[in-house]
Amino acid sequence: MFLLSFFNYIIDNPLVKQKFLNSLFSWYSFNKRDLPFRHTVNPYYIWLSEIILQQTRVAQGLPYYEKFVNLFPTIIHLAQAEEKDVLNAWQGLGYYSRARNLHFTAKFVVNELNSKFPTSYAELIKLKGIGDYTASAIASFSSKEVVPVLDGNVYRFMSRMYGIETPINTPKAIKEFKIVLNELIDHSNPDIFNQAIIEFGALHCIPKSPDCENCPFLENCYSFSKNRVKDFPVKLKKKKSVNRFLNFYLLNEEDSFYILKRESDAIWKNLYEFPNKESEELFDNEKISVSLSSGVSLRQVVGPFKHILSHQNIQAKLFICEINDRNVLQDNWIKVDSKTLENYPIHRLMEKMIHNTEKLVK
Repeated sequence: MFLLSFFNYIIDNPLVKQKFLNSLFSWYSFNKRDLPFRHTVNPYYIWLSEIILQQTRVAQGLPYYEKFVNLFPTIIHLAQAEEKDVLNAWQGLGYYSRARNLHFTAKFVVNELNSKFPTSYAELIKLKGIGDYTASAIASFSSKEVVPVLDGNVYRFMSRMYGIETPINTPKAIKEFKIVLNELIDHSNPDIFNQAIIEFGALHCIPKSPDCENCPFLENCYSFSKNRVKDFPVKLKKKKSVNRFLNFYLLNEEDSFYILKRESDAIWKNLYEFPNKESEELFDNEKISVSLSSGVSLRQVVGPFKHILSHQNIQAKLFICEINDRNVLQDNWIKVDSKTLENYPIHRLMEKMIHNTEKLVK
């Protein structure tokens, strides 16, 4: 019903689309941010920026983009880097699967595509870690392919503008919103159209308290006319988060301590951390004494720490221990000190624990 009404509106009012484009491009020319990746058509740099900025604010992601460009100026440099170094450069951004996919795809492009990064949507969508939005962004920004982008900013703007009540976290949404965007996109300047519609959602049609009174689209905005701006976009409720309890051990040996590579868990895969045990609740001093070998003695307990992920609520404690018998050490444990630890990528919870035990790990 919505799509039929939308197309009738466009057909019956041939100047509507042009008016929309004029308003959007005019707003963008006066309000766009000066970002380094907007001054290039190099698909490698555009790809870096898009992967880094997924689920990351521009202010936070920009230093990482500049770091990656300096450390890995070409896709060959990135492909030849050790995964540990890529994860280390990524440290602090979270969602580390993005970094692992970034490295995997770089190696694939170098080894299988003769180091030539694709610029067409059809080729890009085949690469690991690249979905519809990223493929559309790279294709339109690097080669002006007429493919509209659809991210959270665009969902919010379009749903409010046209009163689209399809939940944006459902498969149906991407098809419906793409139909609307394919009708609106400027075929002469798809790159500018995509940059502009993202920017408008990011800076003006923001999630809370958008500046509707000064909106260039106020006259034709469905949600404003119905006093329903807060109702859009529509989302289905998320799954309930899982509670997890992790007990970490800082095992001191003179001026050093031990870490290991996390391999079995989906979260923090291939990052480094203190040895640990998961439990149904956090260990208390009595339980930790039972869990520890006689070759280790408990010295101090730090925490608890809380760490929230998208679908997990993690609580953790750090048990600082002295090693009395080296037979307790395991083959996959790595001996480090506070300086050599900098060579290993660690997750945010590890950063929190280390920050609270700086004097103990120096």
